[in-house]
Amino acid sequence: MTNWKQKVIVITGASAGIGEGTALHFAKFGAKLFLTGRNSDNLQKTKDQCVQLGLPDENIGSVVGDITDKTVQSKILSGALEKYGKIDVLVNNAGMVHYLKTGDTSDEEYDEMFDTNVKAQFMLTKAAMEYIKQTKGNIVFVSSICGGRPMGELPVYCMSKAAIDMFTQCLALELAPFGVRVNSVNPGTIVSKIARRGERGYHSDEDYQKFLVAQAAKHPLGRVGVPEDVASAISFLASDEASFISGQILYVDGARHCISAGVTTSVK
Repeated sequence: MTNWKQKVIVITGASAGIGEGTALHFAKFGAKLFLTGRNSDNLQKTKDQCVQLGLPDENIGSVVGDITDKTVQSKILSGALEKYGKIDVLVNNAGMVHYLKTGDTSDEEYDEMFDTNVKAQFMLTKAAMEYIKQTKGNIVFVSSICGGRPMGELPVYCMSKAAIDMFTQCLALELAPFGVRVNSVNPGTIVSKIARRGERGYHSDEDYQKFLVAQAAKHPLGRVGVPEDVASAISFLASDEASFISGQILYVDGARHCISAGVTTSVK
């Protein structure tokens, strides 16, 4: 079994949603965490919850800032190395979405999705690679079902996640000679704040609940996911138990990727 107490896990986008759930999941194992997110109050809440789960405060480092900022990227790596001296696992989770069709997407909105979902992850990974080679660690990307399934209501987001899926597999080949594994998890709809952000997000509780009900019908298992569903998959891929798994695109979506676009199902 993996001795997580000896592992240093860097998690981006840890102030909410899947990132927060992943931090709490690893905290239960006693891992050494280095967390980053844009919202300082929410990031502190994540850290406080980790401590409540029994993780010593000295086992949690953090940087507040936007992952697209190269200065922040540098602080993430230097902070983790100064605190722990190594990096074993990089969880590239930070991401964002605009629910916009092609004709409604501005240049700024296009750039924001690609800068956050692709460029920032590429650059942070590029900078972290040499340190992860030293520990023969691994990298886990948080992609999306949208990376492999076309959805007409958010084409740019789908494009950005498709890029991450391809990067995952290319990087798995590039780093395999160094004993470094690279995988991605591709969630379906997960209860989180990502769909509630932005000018056209589901801001009211009522609208968001309607969104979740509609999404649940699109997943053959009859429900949407929760952050712990994805966190469990991430921890498996990052663990020694997955030592022969690399280049994997792992759907965590209640079998939604198996059905044709537009088909709905319900649990009987």
